[in-house]
This record gives sequence, C-alpha cells and structure tokens, in this order.
Amino acid sequence: MGKGPLSFRRLSSIRHRKKGSAVKDDSAQTSAPSSPPPPLPINAGGPIVGGAGKAKKKTGGARWWMRFDRTGAMEVVECDKSTIIKRASVPARDLRILGPVFSHSSNILAREKAIVVNLEVIKAIVTAEEVLLLDPLRPEVLPFVERLKQQFPQRNGTETALQASANLQSPLDPEAAEGLQSELPFEFQVLEIALEVVCSFVDKSVAALETEAWPVLDELTKNVSTENLEYVRSLKSNLTRLLARVQKVRDELEHLLDDNEDMADLYLTRKWIQNQQTEAILAGTASNSIVAPAHNTSNLHRLTSNRSASMVTSSTEEDDVEDLEMLLEAYFMQLEGMRNKILTVREYIDDTEDYVNIQLDNQRNELIQLQLTLTIASFAIAAETLLASLFGMNIPCPLYTTHGIFGYFVWSVTAFCIVLFMVTLGYARWKKLLGS
Repeated sequence: MGKGPLSFRRLSSIRHRKKGSAVKDDSAQTSAPSSPPPPLPINAGGPIVGGAGKAKKKTGGARWWMRFDRTGAMEVVECDKSTIIKRASVPARDLRILGPVFSHSSNILAREKAIVVNLEVIKAIVTAEEVLLLDPLRPEVLPFVERLKQQFPQRNGTETALQASANLQSPLDPEAAEGLQSELPFEFQVLEIALEVVCSFVDKSVAALETEAWPVLDELTKNVSTENLEYVRSLKSNLTRLLARVQKVRDELEHLLDDNEDMADLYLTRKWIQNQQTEAILAGTASNSIVAPAHNTSNLHRLTSNRSASMVTSSTEEDDVEDLEMLLEAYFMQLEGMRNKILTVREYIDDTEDYVNIQLDNQRNELIQLQLTLTIASFAIAAETLLASLFGMNIPCPLYTTHGIFGYFVWSVTAFCIVLFMVTLGYARWKKLLGS
C-alpha cells in the first residue's frame, strides 16, 4: 500500500536491512539479469486495432485491453482472445474466468509465465514484463490505472536497458544492493497495487454502509414502522452482498497463504532469471565442448558441480516466499478488519431486530390481555342479559303484581354480574393469565 500503516515495502526494507553482509555480497556478484527486457507493443506483433487508430474490421469477441509495461509505456488496444492467449501464454479457460460469467468471483491464479488476477472490478493478466488490463476505460478501473502511472513513470526503454546493463557490469555497494533486495518484482508491485485499489474500494463501501446503518437502526428502535423496516431490509441485503465480496477476496488470499507452492509459482521474475541461467549454462556447455575437447572430463566435472550449486540455490529461492507472504498478510489483515466491521454491523442489526421483536411481542401480549379482559366483561354482561331475557318472556309470575320490586331486582342482578366479573378476573390473575 505504499502509504498505509501496513505497507509491505516498509516491512520488507526493515527485514532486508537486518540481513548479513554475506547475502549482499552474493547478490552483488550475481551475473544473471535482474529483470526481463521491456516487451514490444501489441501492435508491433500483428494487425491489432489500436485505441487511437481506425478499425479495419472488427474481430468477433474482441474486447478493449490496456498494455502497461515496467517502463511506463501504455497503449489501449482492441484484441481478441487468441491474441491475448499468444501474448500472455495463458490457457483459454483463464479468459473465461475474466469474462462476465465469473465477474463476481475472486481469483489469483499462477501460470507458467503469467498471473491471472480477477479481484472485484480489476481483471488483468500480469507477466514479468507487463500487465494486460481488461476494460481499462471503466470508471471503477481508472484508479488502478492512475496508481500504475504513479508507480511506474514513463521512461525510455533504451535508457532503461543501458542503465540495467551498466548496473550489472559495475560492482554494487552494500546500500545499493540492499535497495535492490528490498524492491519487489514487477508482478508483485502490480499485485500490490491491485490489492490496494480493491481494499480501498471495499473500505469505502464499508464506511458508507456504516454511515447509513446507524441512523436507520436507531430510528427503528424508536419507531417501528413499515418504512423503517423496509430501510433495514434493504440495508441487510447490501450488507450480505458486501460481506460476500470481502469474504471471497479474503478466502483467496488465505488459500495462497496456506500453500507455499502456489506462492512460489507467483514469482515470475524468479522463473525468468532461472530460465536465463539455465540457457547460459547450456550455452557454456556447448561452447566448452567445441573449444576444448581434450579437457572434457574436467570441464564436465566443473559444469556438473556448478549446475548442482545452481540447483541448490534455485531450490532455496523457490522455498523463500517471505516477500509475497508479508505482502499478502498485510492485505489479509485489512480484509479481516473490514470483515469484522461488517460482522459488527450485522450483529447490531440482529440485536435491533431482537429488540424490535421483543417490543412486538410485548404489544401482542398486551393485546391478548385486553382481549381476555373484554371477554370476561362480556361473560358477566351476558349473564345479566340472560336473566333479563328470562323475565321478559310473556309467562305468568307472581312477582309481576308486586309493587316496587323492579328496581330491587335490577340492582341485585347488576351487583351479581359485577361480582361475577371480579371473581373471574381474579381467577385469571391468579393463574397469571393477566399482568399485575
């Protein structure tokens, strides 16, 4: 991340500063080239439509790609799948991974000469020499392009090659050797920029989600309405989608961190240097066999010992994945922090939902108690109505002829109904059917 608290370059420079002088001397005496030469533009290899030129005939399935190399040279071209496959030496299924079907997946795949990166909006093929970025004109991808321009300012390819050859021919002092050791390879710098842009993009989404979540949830606790519930439902849907995106990137980094072989396959520059060393050894073997046939035995013994030492060194370097491990761990910790933030918001939403459910349950209980009280009152009134209806029948009764008995009878029946209501209500409270 360059500027953040978890910057890998700062950690890497501190670690290399603690190494012994023997390692610096060995790196200074290495005769292999430190980086591949700058690649040729895509247009130089065939009739590919350029970003600024006119298209003679639009190829079926062609998409816009941006080529950005280590010297800062950049071009936007329209290429088909076959051109990209030949250019990056990747299988056709990797281009399907970068297609729209797998647009929501996150993958960092190591191939023989390239790294296929599919992280959120960034879909690219990274080699030891250049990066091929898909759909570079999208607004979400422009920050990644700007970071590439800042990281790799445009330089002259000839001057870069001359400077590299001069550095190889001249001995390096300890400080310069330490600086070269602390510098990441080109593919890891591009991968770091991609992870930085993705983490920044996700972090903004998480911050926006938090800013939107707290007021809505606080309002829901105060007023449980249909509008507030709809806001919380949409908020929870956005949170679930964001958590899935963060989880995919985090799981991909965790998968790489758990497998040292996969991390070793991502060292493209190291593979290129080892191939150059192997070709140099083979060329030296052929030249020695032609020039000095009389000393074949001694030369063969010397070359065998050199090759054995080279193989031991190569195996040691292949097992050394500390640089990439530190880089991935830094962004893994950032993604883990974002995931914890999202889980915190989701836990707060769950707590708010539980609180709202408790409020609703309390209201339902109050409604049930009110309904039970009204039922008891209706029972008492029904008893009084029953007695009144019995005496309203047209039947002979001696009480009808008694003067002044109507008032006493009505008040007696009313008192009996009130007593019946109080007794039934007390029984319901005794059985804890009603609150105190």
